[in-house]
Amino acid sequence: MKKIIAGLLIAGAMTGCQSIDPYTGEEKVSNTTKGVVGGALAGALVGQLTGKDTKSTLIGTAAGAAAGGGAGYYFDRQEEILRSELRNSGVGIKRVGEGELQLIMPGNFTFKSSSAAISPDSYGVLNSISKVLKEYDDTHISIAGYTDSTGSDSFNLSLSKDRANAVYYYLNGREISKQRMVSEGFGKSNPIASNSTANGRADNRRVEIKIIGR
Repeated sequence: MKKIIAGLLIAGAMTGCQSIDPYTGEEKVSNTTKGVVGGALAGALVGQLTGKDTKSTLIGTAAGAAAGGGAGYYFDRQEEILRSELRNSGVGIKRVGEGELQLIMPGNFTFKSSSAAISPDSYGVLNSISKVLKEYDDTHISIAGYTDSTGSDSFNLSLSKDRANAVYYYLNGREISKQRMVSEGFGKSNPIASNSTANGRADNRRVEIKIIGR
């Protein structure tokens, strides 16, 4: 156990334990650090069980730390850059677990009412997203379109598909490979706000882009 603890201390020294939340300015434990420590612990245990000496334990710790920190660092950096690029854009960014980022694009600036034509006002946002997707290309991209509850189910389903496809083809035009992307429309399902108010309906008319680790 002393060997494992020593290995973890080494892993902790390999990376900073704190990162700064770009919105609140508060310090927080980064996902990179969590991955490094978790990987280091697993590696240390494997090294200890297989080698039963200090050298094996430390080798296992280093290997585990590198593996654990890699994925966490990749998504930490990607999230940080996206938040910087999209600050004050109105796009919501949500981290889901260790390997998924969710971007929520409100329909009130992406599309005009009942239209699947992308508004020129949102070109800059989509260009910023595509720039990050090109840099961090070891991911899959899922594009989902949604509507509010106004209108028939068949119309809303068709409109949501067209809007998701519009974003799909826009990103492809910015050199994001079709092989990385899928698009789907869900109509009025999965509302994120009440459809009984104008603001709620505006929130529900949206496109969500999920960036998922491979």
